[in-house]
Amino acid sequence: MTPRRSIIPVFIPHLGCPCRCVFCNQNSITSVDDCKVACSKNDKNSGNACHGDLTLSGIGITKGMPMPSEIGSIIEDGISKAGKGAELAFYGGSFTAIHPSLMRSYLEAAYPYVSGGLIGSIRISTRPDAIDNEILCRLRYYGVRTIELGAQSMDDRVLKLSKRGHTAADTERAAKLIRRMGFSLILQMMVGLPGETPGSPMTTAHRIADLEPDGVRIYPTAVIRGTELEQMWKSGEYTPLSFDQAVEICADLVGFFDSKGISVLRVGLNPSEDLSGEIAAGIYHPAFGDYCKSRLVYRAARQLLSGVIGTGRIRDGGTALFGVERRHLSLFVGQHRQNINKLMEEFGLEGISVFDREALSVTNYKRRGGSTGKIYSFASSEGFDEILSGKEMIPAKKSTITAGSQVLVEFLGIY
Repeated sequence: MTPRRSIIPVFIPHLGCPCRCVFCNQNSITSVDDCKVACSKNDKNSGNACHGDLTLSGIGITKGMPMPSEIGSIIEDGISKAGKGAELAFYGGSFTAIHPSLMRSYLEAAYPYVSGGLIGSIRISTRPDAIDNEILCRLRYYGVRTIELGAQSMDDRVLKLSKRGHTAADTERAAKLIRRMGFSLILQMMVGLPGETPGSPMTTAHRIADLEPDGVRIYPTAVIRGTELEQMWKSGEYTPLSFDQAVEICADLVGFFDSKGISVLRVGLNPSEDLSGEIAAGIYHPAFGDYCKSRLVYRAARQLLSGVIGTGRIRDGGTALFGVERRHLSLFVGQHRQNINKLMEEFGLEGISVFDREALSVTNYKRRGGSTGKIYSFASSEGFDEILSGKEMIPAKKSTITAGSQVLVEFLGIY
C-alpha cells in the first residue's frame, strides 16, 4: 500500500460554485466565514460586491478566505509541520469555476514551491461541468496532479433534486478527459440524497467504477443547519437514512470498490468540533468509516460460520475460533462487542475466541458474564495447533497460520 501523503489544506468554501446544493454549507464544514452569495463562473465579470466583504473586486474572495498572497505562508507553515513533499489541496469550492485570474493567482503563488521540490504537487476539488482541455492544460502546467470531482450521484433525477446543476454525463465526460490528460482522478459520491431509490447508490458505484478512478470518497448525507435540506427535513419533504441503513449501504459500497481495486479514501464527513454542532439530522459520526468496515468483517465471519454450521446446531458451550490480523482485531470485535455478541446469539455459541496472528495469542469472549481474557499464548503457530487438535468439534485448518498473515478473517474451528 502506498503511504498517504500529508495534506496542506486551503479552504475556499463555495468559491466558484454557480449554485448552492440543497445539502451544502461549506462554511460549517470548513469553519470559514463566507458571505451568502459567491461569485460564480456565470457572473464572474459582473463586479458584484458580496456584503461589502469582497477583498478582490468581482472575483469572489470573501471574509475568511486566503488571498493568493497568503498561500506562501500557508505552505511554509504546512512544511514546518509535515516536512517536504506534502501536497497542497484547495478544498471547499469549485476551483476550476472561479475567476480565471484568481485561479491563476493561486496557482502562481504555489508553483515555486512545487518547482523547488518543497511540496510534491497540488490537488484541487471541482465540479464535473467546470472541466475542459484549456483548464486542464493550465492545471498541469502549474503542478496540479490530482483532481477530485464531486459526482455525488450518477442518477440525473437525484442530481436535479439536490440542485447540483450538472448531469451524470458531465461527470463521465470530465472524468474521461482528466484521465486522458494524465491526472490522478478522485470521485466523490453521496448516499441518502433526495430522490434516491434503494438501488441508486450501487448504480452510481458501478458507473463510477467504469470511469476507473484512482480513489473514491463516500459521504452519507448529513442535514447541516442553514441548508435547504434542513428545511426539506423539517417540512417532512426529506427523510434521512437511519444510521444502520447508512452503514449497510456504505459497507456494500466499500466492499464493491475493494473488489474493483479502487481505494476508498474516506467514508463519512471529516470529524471536527465545529461541524458536530452544525448537524441537525442525518448521518454524522466520527467513527462512521470504522462502523462500515466492521460490518464487512462481521459479514465475512458470519459467512464463514454459515458455511460450516447451521443456526442452532451447536451445543451449548461451543466456542468458535477465528484467526484475525492484528490491525483488524477491533473491527472484528465491533463497537461495544457488537459483532461478537451478534455472532454468538445467531449461532448459539457460548463464546468466540480470536487468534491474533502476530502476537500468537488468543482472546476469549464468553456469553455468560461477558468476561474477556487471554487464554492462550504461543511461541509458534504449531503450539496453537496442538491445543486446538484435541478439542475441536469441527475440523480446523491445520498448520496454515503464520504471524503477519494478510488474511483478514479465517475460521479455524469450534471446540
